[in-house]
Amino acid sequence: MSIGAVLVSAATLGGLGFAFGVLIAVANRRFAVWQDPRIDVVSGLLPGTNCGACGQAGCNAFAGELVAGSVQPATCTVMGAGDIEEVASILGVEAGEALKRVARLLCAGGSDVAQQRADYRGLESCGAAAQVARGGKSCSWGCLGLADCAEACDFDAIFMNRDDLPTVIPESCTACGDCVEACPLDLFTIMPIEQKLLVQCKSLLEGDEAEALCRVACTGCGKCALDAAPGLVEMVDGLAVVDYEKNESAEPGATARCPTGAIVWVVGTQFTAGTEPSEPARSAAR
Repeated sequence: MSIGAVLVSAATLGGLGFAFGVLIAVANRRFAVWQDPRIDVVSGLLPGTNCGACGQAGCNAFAGELVAGSVQPATCTVMGAGDIEEVASILGVEAGEALKRVARLLCAGGSDVAQQRADYRGLESCGAAAQVARGGKSCSWGCLGLADCAEACDFDAIFMNRDDLPTVIPESCTACGDCVEACPLDLFTIMPIEQKLLVQCKSLLEGDEAEALCRVACTGCGKCALDAAPGLVEMVDGLAVVDYEKNESAEPGATARCPTGAIVWVVGTQFTAGTEPSEPARSAAR
């Protein structure tokens, strides 16, 4: 190939590149979407965890909602009080007050109280064990204890206790819901921390059959439903279910006659005095 041909080719390619560059610049200028510069400023103050606990797809999306005035800074459950106030000051808005929500485990059947029918020797994962005889646990609805939830928690808000049950640290929990997604048996739920009446069982067995598999199982006796405010606790398929829409009428008395301690009254992770759940249930407090 001659030098002239090379030069022509280079000039052609250069011209095409220049032309496309001009077209891209024009298109960018014509179709650019303006973004409030405050969004980048606010986004820089957010924790950057993109946990989704605020209800948005990520911190940048949350920053956009803050600037738009659709949400208040306190909606972010990860930021500290100082950061919340700083964001509120920058935007000239009230910091607001978010209702503290935490993850709760609906099972108290740790290795100290729940029966095993077989030894599970597969992959150390609840997801895997759930596919293989429920990890050998006798109760088909109980926690498998292989820590998928703790592994999924980016905030170190869950640890496994000595009885192989996940324990949530309310102060560290952001209610992001990762543990809810990680649990193959749907044993985690996110609820306001002010909701203190909790049924720590999802077994659909009743009476002696349920208690034979787990000493803290709900036996379906119905005493909690009788002792609670009208309509607060309902027996559904032999299992006590709390109607949290009626949370304002909840009180510790609903737990008083539970024979196994399956329904409890908790403040953070501690039972209040006077509820007197069984000792196994007390040791398995979430």
